[in-house]
Amino acid sequence: MAGGSAADLGPTAVVKVFSAGTAGCVADLVTFPLDTAKVRLQVQGESKALPKGQKAAYRGVFGTIITIVRTEGPRNLYNGLLAGLHRQMCFASVRIGLYDTMKQLYAHGAENPGLGTRLLAGSTTGAMAVAFAQPTDVVKVRFQAQVHQPENGSVKRYSSTTEAYRTIARVEGLKGLWKGCLLNIARNAIVNCSELVTYDIIKEQILKNKLMTASCRRSFAWGPGT
Repeated sequence: MAGGSAADLGPTAVVKVFSAGTAGCVADLVTFPLDTAKVRLQVQGESKALPKGQKAAYRGVFGTIITIVRTEGPRNLYNGLLAGLHRQMCFASVRIGLYDTMKQLYAHGAENPGLGTRLLAGSTTGAMAVAFAQPTDVVKVRFQAQVHQPENGSVKRYSSTTEAYRTIARVEGLKGLWKGCLLNIARNAIVNCSELVTYDIIKEQILKNKLMTASCRRSFAWGPGT
């Protein structure tokens, strides 16, 4: 009988897309406070330079997290989480979940695609992911950057994620939701190539040289690549 059993068949493209998006969401839930700290450090001093002799409000990753918890409360470490989850379902699902499909498309069904084909597939899914997910990224960063200290006259700019999408589209136009898209596409095309193609090649060598048990190799083979 031709073909393998159901257990030997890899997951479908739909399963890969959903699994990649779900994995991205789980990772976001764990690392979101670190991402919020990164955004605060990046935008610090954006509106005006600090007066001479005045110390920056945020110093270092963990110092930033402690400052946010002390001055705004721990919940503010997760400002923009919903938009972050939206982003992962649009972003990770495409850049990782469609990598194998795009690689086979460029390889025209060849069993061993070359490095150039893999790089092209990685850059394509990285660019596609950003094009789909950019509005969610804009909203996420806007939420993370806003300081919520009512006693100092600082209030939230957006009351909800849905309201943020609507406000940006109404005030800045639809192009406001895609601000920075081209730079983000360039960055993530390179990142995706570096991450997925490296993973793909290492995985291929592990499977080829049988460096795992049979059961582990079967599970490992279902991931992106090869």
